[in-house]
Amino acid sequence: MPLSMLGVGVTRKINAVNGDDAVRKHLAELGFVEGAEVEVIADNGGNLIVGLYGSRLALNADLARRILV
Repeated sequence: MPLSMLGVGVTRKINAVNGDDAVRKHLAELGFVEGAEVEVIADNGGNLIVGLYGSRLALNADLARRILV
């Protein structure tokens, strides 16, 4: 299931990251790697604020759809 489909307050482990090499590398540099736990903090029309490794990050809807949990 894509990260974009999770509800606010839900925490899940990342199973996979889809996209071309540049997108996967960018997300990996931010910490979105398999096995990492991510929590959806806020959803603003598909754009998300997520918690990852004690930090808050903003993801647009396109990137959130590429992260599978």
